[in-house]
Amino acid sequence: MPINMQGWEWVILIVLALLIFGGSRLAGAGKNAGRALREFKDETRQIKADEERAKAESDATRPAGASAADPVNPEVLDAEIVEQPERRTDQI
Repeated sequence: MPINMQGWEWVILIVLALLIFGGSRLAGAGKNAGRALREFKDETRQIKADEERAKAESDATRPAGASAADPVNPEVLDAEIVEQPERRTDQI
């Protein structure tokens, strides 16, 4: 059920928050929230930049004339991981 708050309801909530927590605590909470959002934005930008850099490096190491769909090493077309059977020590 969505809550549709009008202007006067927001005013009541703000006044109650000021009475309960005080102005300095709310200011500190707002400052901390702003700092957290800024750090989050910086980290997401850094992740995007790292992904773009990794993609550019992989494109640079690809042989000339090869597309992104082509494997980097054409000699290895398919590989399968095979587990080696465990050695039994009870057999003599």
